Amino acid sequence: MAEALRVGIAGLGTVGASVARVLRDKGAELTRQCGREIVVTAVSARDRSRDRGVDLSGAQWFDDPIELAEKADIDVFIELIGGDEGAARACVRAALDAGRHVVTANKALLAKHGVALAEVAEKKGVLLNYEAAVAGGIPVIKTMREAMAGNSVNRVFGILNGTCNYILTRMEAEGLTFEACLADAQRLGYAEADPTFDIEGNDTAHKLAILTSLAFGSKIAADDIYLEGISNITQADIRAAAELGYRIKLLGVAQRTESGIEQRVHPTMVPTASVIAQVHGVTNAVAIETDILGELLLSGPGAGGNATASAVVGDIADIAKSRPGFQHGPVFGRPAKELKPYKKAQMRSHAGGYFIRLTVHDRIGVFAAIAKRMADNDISLESIVQHANGTEGGIAQKTVILVTHETTEAAVRKAVDGVTKDGHLTDKPQVIRIERAG
Repeated sequence: MAEALRVGIAGLGTVGASVARVLRDKGAELTRQCGREIVVTAVSARDRSRDRGVDLSGAQWFDDPIELAEKADIDVFIELIGGDEGAARACVRAALDAGRHVVTANKALLAKHGVALAEVAEKKGVLLNYEAAVAGGIPVIKTMREAMAGNSVNRVFGILNGTCNYILTRMEAEGLTFEACLADAQRLGYAEADPTFDIEGNDTAHKLAILTSLAFGSKIAADDIYLEGISNITQADIRAAAELGYRIKLLGVAQRTESGIEQRVHPTMVPTASVIAQVHGVTNAVAIETDILGELLLSGPGAGGNATASAVVGDIADIAKSRPGFQHGPVFGRPAKELKPYKKAQMRSHAGGYFIRLTVHDRIGVFAAIAKRMADNDISLESIVQHANGTEGGIAQKTVILVTHETTEAAVRKAVDGVTKDGHLTDKPQVIRIERAG
């Protein structure tokens, strides 16, 4: 049997402790599968005294994760610290420079510095594995990087944030407000005390940027993503979507267009009968559309200690199975130096159907003015629904819901801006894209 694979773990929070426990509890099985033992020989965390539910007394302790990366007697460095700068970036770079394999769950780090780190890994001939960085326990990175040879990806999209999916699921199922569902998500540990990164779409954007690079062979461009969160979704939107046969999901979508690559994160209406509409709670799902395979949908636990630890351990096992002299594949599916510059598509030219909700004065001529604005912008309407809202503050109001046939983002925005300028609205307009989904 080959020599044991020596592992160093930097960061012993929920995920790090789970990884250590899985490596201990499943040690015999992993040895059989990998042909060698996997041993945690070094660790680093802020608090030595904390009980993490796993015996780490046999591992060398480092207060500084960079020192662990540089000096510990290890073959693989596991980064579970988090953050796109500081210690996380420095220790990953140090481990790669030292010729050590790296496994990370750090999507923010990869979204910002992934290409540069990939170049170092490929130059040193070591692996940089990151399955846990996108969609938790779902093996989407391995699938795209290894199992789809010969396929050209046309579009990749999915539910990539469990917090947002949990909130939208509860809003629909129980008729609760966004604020109530967010508070419950925080109580249950699904959302942070400051949930902005999740609910405004940033977390999804980091994951989408990584998938975009894998899908299209482009450099990661996390700053070139159209971004819109779910904090403005109301019960009125949830109910209207259900009446029209749709369900609202926060999707990350990347696709080729004639003008470049389009990356967008925003609330989306998907047909209730579609597979992705059936993904509820904290579950994640990723759909990949290719020329050979067609559409593949991967779904499963997107977050949590066990799901993320499963992905990390899978990456470690892949390294354990490799042997000296083995030529490792490129980090992002193509050599890092051959990744193409990202060419951003014109987002406002995006074509598709749209849901438009307008709260307007309930008076003669309003609907005719709305219809004229739509016609002036060549927008064809698939359906129109009107609801009387009663009187508020002495003003009679109604809700007008429009579903368009395929049109452009620019046309919809121009029409809605025109209705706003006409002075007919009593509240902010809502525009939600309708996505073709499997």
